[in-house]
Amino acid sequence: MTGDLILSMLGSPAAAGLARTLAAERLRKWDLFHLNDDVALIVAELVANAAAATPRAEIRFQVSRDAHGIVIGVWDRSPAMPTARPVREITLDELDISEESFDVNGGWGLPIVEALSASCGCAPDPSGGKWIWARVVP
Repeated sequence: MTGDLILSMLGSPAAAGLARTLAAERLRKWDLFHLNDDVALIVAELVANAAAATPRAEIRFQVSRDAHGIVIGVWDRSPAMPTARPVREITLDELDISEESFDVNGGWGLPIVEALSASCGCAPDPSGGKWIWARVVP
């Protein structure tokens, strides 16, 4: 049986892709690849948020499993707790799809994490920073 995945990485734009790839491999080893789509989105959102909060600094990424499912945890050194944007319906006319602004229509990551996980939350780390976590159940 393969254990938990725990690693430190640099908060960079590439971090989310690397974390998704490593999480998918761990799910495959655990025979839980059917959870990959939801886990991949959650991992990408949490790691991208951590990398944005602390660019070019250490972030920690963890994928664990227990009797209740999969737990994804991401640590960054920023003490600022995340806040989810209010969910509202938007139209295509409200999106700025110009080349300069194409990637700035985000901010919906935490509602996505909340929708895909059985539970999620945030906790300050006693040694500094915070852990953001989400649980996915099979």
